[in-house]
Amino acid sequence: MDATNIIQDPSHGALRSGLSVPSKNAQVEVIVVPFPLHSHLDQLLRLSCLIAAHNIPVHYATTATHLRQAKLRFGSQTHLQNSNIHFHEFPTPHFLSPPPIPNSSSKFPSHLQPSFEASVHLREPAAALLREVSAAARRVVVIHDFLMAYVVQDVGSLPNAESYMFCAVSAFHYSLRFQKDQNSVQVLLDEELKGIPSLEGCNTPEFRNFISLQYDFLSRAAGIIFNSCRSIEGTYIDLSAKEMNSKNKQIWVVGPLNHGTKSDRREISNSRHKCLEWLDKQVPKSVLYVSFGTTTSMADEQIKELAMGLELSKQNFIWILRDADKGDIFTGDVKRAQLPDGYEERVKEFGLVVRDWVPQVEILGHPSTRGFMSHCGWNLCLESITMGVPLAAWPMHSDQPRNAFLVTDILKVGVVVNAWENREEIVNSSTIARAVKSLMASKEGEETRKTVEGMGGATRQAVEEGGISRLELYSFIAHITRE
Repeated sequence: MDATNIIQDPSHGALRSGLSVPSKNAQVEVIVVPFPLHSHLDQLLRLSCLIAAHNIPVHYATTATHLRQAKLRFGSQTHLQNSNIHFHEFPTPHFLSPPPIPNSSSKFPSHLQPSFEASVHLREPAAALLREVSAAARRVVVIHDFLMAYVVQDVGSLPNAESYMFCAVSAFHYSLRFQKDQNSVQVLLDEELKGIPSLEGCNTPEFRNFISLQYDFLSRAAGIIFNSCRSIEGTYIDLSAKEMNSKNKQIWVVGPLNHGTKSDRREISNSRHKCLEWLDKQVPKSVLYVSFGTTTSMADEQIKELAMGLELSKQNFIWILRDADKGDIFTGDVKRAQLPDGYEERVKEFGLVVRDWVPQVEILGHPSTRGFMSHCGWNLCLESITMGVPLAAWPMHSDQPRNAFLVTDILKVGVVVNAWENREEIVNSSTIARAVKSLMASKEGEETRKTVEGMGGATRQAVEEGGISRLELYSFIAHITRE
């Protein structure tokens, strides 16, 4: 067994002592603690790779199930082979992993709540790892998801440890949801935020209780890292920076973390997905990509209306039709959504339905892709904007309604499919077809596309050498390695 890359012996359930620290001479080591949800796991794994590339040991630590999930779905396996990245499998109590509830009036993935609550029990193994790493390093830097602040609270007990919160949501949502200085926010509310969706229906009381558990420990972080870009939401980043500076704390804006570098594309294209081959045969900028992420589960009636709406629009499309993730994606059967009889045969000349995992950034970056119908999870918004692809916004839960508002009303890089106040209603096929045509084949859609292409160019430049996001990453590296 390679102790530098596999920290846990598969035949045992506990962390193997002595294998997690690769070097007694390491000056600074980083421990990364993600929240056990795909988009959160992926963002912090990408950040881990960037930090490890600076010859800094990084310990990425989560449950065995979620570590397996994160590695399986990660786009670039080459990056995971960096000897500076060390994976830790934390033991966790058994948790229920029920299937999604597609017919619920609330689209929040409440079936994942047992997995969320089980993550609270990671405090002890996280503290043990922290003590072990701190014994060999001059400084230990803990980067934790904002939903894992409770788990890493013991960082304050060690004199050579400091923590930084990773914000997996947009700076826009963060500044409106968590800012203490509401006077600054109110100025924006008066000027440009009329009609912003309420938080009603975004989550459940159980999840709000879970969030409240984190509050007492969030203030202990020495700063915040955002997966965002100043070219997209500079105003709201400045709001967050203003508040943090008043507390003598810093922020770093290092995104987008998943921006589809050329090396990633070459690696993936060695075994190209069938959807990319299908896209190769389409006219440039003619295809709508349809995907609602890993936490959305639609009612059978809504799936039928969506299918009919895409067919009515007569626009080329790729539709990723998968059920929402369970807490443990490796157990139990996965529901296969039923489409109208003969549907795939009827649309085969202009539509493709895909039911497995796809290379999303590859699809968004393909010359044939023109639009993206999405639930507006922050990861997907970033990926779409970065690739210069406008969005058809259909938010489902959590931060998505406000992300959709940012996309459609403020940035003007998307159109609305379904307004948040209509969230409990079935969206009919004619409404869906109208939104698709607006995005793909209208003057409004053309203006939206030009806007997002300009923003996408600036965002891609930000992560290149000399770009603002790259410089902020360098600033963070310099900060944590300071003497």
